[in-house]
Amino acid sequence: MLQKNIRIQYIIFSLLIIWFTACRVGKNYQRPELELPQQFQAVSFADTSSIADIDWKAFFTDVTLQQLIEKGLAHNHDLLIAIKRMEVARLQSKQAELLQLPDVNLQVTAQYNRPSDNSLNGISAKSFLGKSHIENYNAIVALSWEADIWGKIRRQQEAALARYLQSYEAVRAVQTQLVANIAQGYFNLLMLDRQLEITRVNLAVNDSFVTATRLLRNAGIGTSLAVQQAIAQQQTTALLIPKLEQSRALEENALQILTGSLPGKLTLSATMQDYRLPENLSTGLPVAMVSRRPDVRASEMALVAANAEVGVAQANMYPALNITAGGGLESFKSSNWFNIPNSLFGLAAGSIAQPIFNRNALKTQAAVAGQQREQAVIEFRQTVLRATGEVSDALIQLEQLKKQQQIAADQVDTLTHAVFNAQLLFKSDMANYLEVLLAQGSVIRAQLELVTIRRDQMGAAVELYRSLGGGWK
Repeated sequence: MLQKNIRIQYIIFSLLIIWFTACRVGKNYQRPELELPQQFQAVSFADTSSIADIDWKAFFTDVTLQQLIEKGLAHNHDLLIAIKRMEVARLQSKQAELLQLPDVNLQVTAQYNRPSDNSLNGISAKSFLGKSHIENYNAIVALSWEADIWGKIRRQQEAALARYLQSYEAVRAVQTQLVANIAQGYFNLLMLDRQLEITRVNLAVNDSFVTATRLLRNAGIGTSLAVQQAIAQQQTTALLIPKLEQSRALEENALQILTGSLPGKLTLSATMQDYRLPENLSTGLPVAMVSRRPDVRASEMALVAANAEVGVAQANMYPALNITAGGGLESFKSSNWFNIPNSLFGLAAGSIAQPIFNRNALKTQAAVAGQQREQAVIEFRQTVLRATGEVSDALIQLEQLKKQQQIAADQVDTLTHAVFNAQLLFKSDMANYLEVLLAQGSVIRAQLELVTIRRDQMGAAVELYRSLGGGWK
């Protein structure tokens, strides 16, 4: 009869565990609805291919730039910090995988107790043991396990894994930004080198005009005012050179720091005229960007973790089933401590603990977790919205800069011919020196502006590549 009752109790207990196990708390993650356009703004037709799928070495073909990027990926401190954070999250995720396993501890103790001869323990020891002290030796293996009846541990594992994946995507996000920043800095150097070249050529032209005005003044045809105006124009052009050299030195330092190096000079083998943008800057579909951009994926992983933590907070309000067991060897004499089976002992217990007095605090924690999840939803949507806007901005820049580049190139051609004609007319005494100075000043400004527009085109292409999620492959 007793064995039958024990069997019935065991069956009931097993059924309760199965029922509890089916009672999972928290909802499984589902991506929230996102408002995405069918295609990006300034794109005439939808194309499934994207430049973001291109390896950065294929997108940036300049050898010097590739070397700088490789150096940055190996030594940039921001990237190295992000990698260390990822390693921490990976270790925490590995630790979370062990949460469903029981805790097992081995404990070995030896105890010596010398009670008072007049105490109950002292009198008992003399009466029963025939000695004035008590010894006890114990070796036990103890096991404790919390049954995951509400799915709390599973949710904890989900949260830990999501945090790891978030840190993994954060590393990729830092890498894409780093690659873009190095490319932008490199293009700035190419621009400044080209502007220095243009300025030095124009300075030589100014020098020639100063010489011409002096010859005319000495011949009694020109005036000292013409010479002074020509010198002032020459000085204006000369002033640009140290300004550009200063900008270049600062850009060099910034680029060296990006690559994890001390500030210093950089020698470039290429020129701005050598660099060519990829002809086909396809964007792909907006919905593909969500799964391609690392910062968007990192934001979604933060949402996945927040969703899992809601389940953890909810599970904390429900009863916890704990099972403990232990066994080992125990004796009050060291001589027969390991006398098996007489020294063997064992114990087992199960308990269900229901929070009572701190239930309000647990409810608050669950409500906070729910609000944090809603916050993560908003942040995810904001990240997607910002990413879509960045792509649109880059496309608009490319479209408008192409128009600007054509107009600026035509303007440079016009002003170059104007300078040539003004100099001929001046030598023929058919134009005054002011017309020549005006033409010279206009052409250098137009040439420098054309170089700036060209640099902006290159930068917009880099920004489009980054905003689509390119740079981590």
